[in-house]
Amino acid sequence: MAERTGSEAERCGDKWGTGVLFNSIHFLIFFPIVVLLYFIVPRKVRYLWLLLASYYFYMCWNAKYVILILSSTLITWLTAGFVHSCQKKAAGRAALSVCIVFQLGLLFFFKYFDFFLDTSNRILGRIGWELLDKPFDVLLPVGISFYTFQALSYTLDVYRGEIEPEKNFFRYALFVSFFPQLVAGPIERSGNLLRQMRRIEKLELWNYENITNGLMLMVWGLFQKMVIADRVAILVNTVFDGYYMYGAVALIAAATGFALQIYCDFASYSSIAIGAARVMGFELMENFDTPYFARSISEFWHRWHISLSTWFRDYVYIPLGGSRCSKVKRYRNLLITFAVSGLWHGGGWTFLAWGILHGMYQIIGDLTKGIRQRVNDFFHTKTESFSYKMAQTVITFALVDVAWIFFRAQGLRAAMEYCLRIFTRWDPWSFFNGEIYTLGLDRAEMNILLAGLILLLLVDLIRYLKKQTFSEFLAEQCIWFRWGVLLAMMASILVFGIYGIRFESSQFIYFQF
Repeated sequence: MAERTGSEAERCGDKWGTGVLFNSIHFLIFFPIVVLLYFIVPRKVRYLWLLLASYYFYMCWNAKYVILILSSTLITWLTAGFVHSCQKKAAGRAALSVCIVFQLGLLFFFKYFDFFLDTSNRILGRIGWELLDKPFDVLLPVGISFYTFQALSYTLDVYRGEIEPEKNFFRYALFVSFFPQLVAGPIERSGNLLRQMRRIEKLELWNYENITNGLMLMVWGLFQKMVIADRVAILVNTVFDGYYMYGAVALIAAATGFALQIYCDFASYSSIAIGAARVMGFELMENFDTPYFARSISEFWHRWHISLSTWFRDYVYIPLGGSRCSKVKRYRNLLITFAVSGLWHGGGWTFLAWGILHGMYQIIGDLTKGIRQRVNDFFHTKTESFSYKMAQTVITFALVDVAWIFFRAQGLRAAMEYCLRIFTRWDPWSFFNGEIYTLGLDRAEMNILLAGLILLLLVDLIRYLKKQTFSEFLAEQCIWFRWGVLLAMMASILVFGIYGIRFESSQFIYFQF
């Protein structure tokens, strides 16, 4: 686990089986059947039908791992009820501690044990010892990081008195396993999703606005995934898997491409999840808000993977002391939080380095804030001008992109060598001699990718300037424009989407986390 192959995310299907991918024929059949029966069954059993569908959805990945999500659900449900009855007494705190250890213990065993074993053997090997002579090699249960954190947040919210414990186990089980966001989020809070499920019998169905807006989001998500993310992934994999053969232009193109790939890939899953839930009358939290328009690293984390960043803020950063302490302790809290955030993505030094880099970015930014302000005052810099804001955005994106190199690279050494080659292997002529079209995408494929990125930029500009999601913007337009855009995107997915024998139902990157 310490070292990762370049196309690990694309091969995750070999670990888990086919599953019900959002971009598969299986889901195209599964989802309409679930929704149709959801609309038909009696109101009092709606949640039971969704629970059954959600467990089927999960078992399609690896049926035997259903015992894990069931155990996690049962333990957190029982603990929350006990903690609430104890009213924060010593017994309640002890039960909460046991629950947290159990939940994190499951994560450690399945996600980090091989990393721990590999690291321990490297250290002990210097004195001729080792713990085990081969990796434990357990299969990573899909979505375990997401549903573990969601279940833990419920127990902690009950302990804090922010929500009443759910008495109906099956309703709570649906909260933990709700299929649209089960595998890759958003990581929902009980205060939002569980409260909606408690009034599921009263939800208005056959709501035209909800259904159309939800379907718009799902189509937009599929466009992001199949036309943009899966296409740019070909270039990214080509360069990262053989980075030692390329110059600065190809390396910068691949690093930028990965930033776009992981954004479109993960944002597409969130869009489809939010859209699917909306069709059924549920509102999931937004997970992305034009992160690459951020003008600082701090702002980036208010816009990127919002459900996870707010989880770490509420359950790690603030309990550590947050910012209500000395500057040294605040910096310590930041580093710990971002280090844990990095490790959340997987057992590997590259993930840890990625998290620490983001923590250091924010610390350095805070330390240099006064200096930058004095420089701006000295040169009478117009900090509210478009050019200044654009420069902030470009610099922030560059810093984020450097961190993405560590996130994507096969190991720390590969990441360092990759960065070094960017600064020592300049080849600007590659822009003009056609070499850029030898990185896995020919001229025609590059043009399709460029067109997709232009549409992505327009959609994000609407979100950034008008504060509207894609579905909200389309809902305001006249019917011919709205359906024209949707039909054009659907045609683009069919004609220009990356699928076929080699690429059919490509995995979403965050499935490996």
